[in-house]
Amino acid sequence: MPRKSSQTNEESETVEIEEVDKASNNLQNEIDNLSRMLAAVLDYLADEENEEIDIEYLFDKTEGLREWRKQYQEKNRKLIEDEIKKSLGNLSFEELQRIREQIKEK
Repeated sequence: MPRKSSQTNEESETVEIEEVDKASNNLQNEIDNLSRMLAAVLDYLADEENEEIDIEYLFDKTEGLREWRKQYQEKNRKLIEDEIKKSLGNLSFEELQRIREQIKEK
């Protein structure tokens, strides 16, 4: 019986190592992807022929940039929502009513 337990521990360690390797590879892929997008944006900004910055051009010509920005905005949105929720308890009734009116106007 102890032999079987030893094998189970080895299998479990192997699975953990594989999961760590997979997470490490995913992180490296994300870093590589972000580096590629940053390089593309910097190349565009460094081009002296561009008189105006055209963000739509950057989104169209830099693969994955638009999707990354959407993910970033959503993450940032959640942080802002949490921050607002935490601060509501410190506001007076009048301040809460003003915020409510501002929200209704939109």
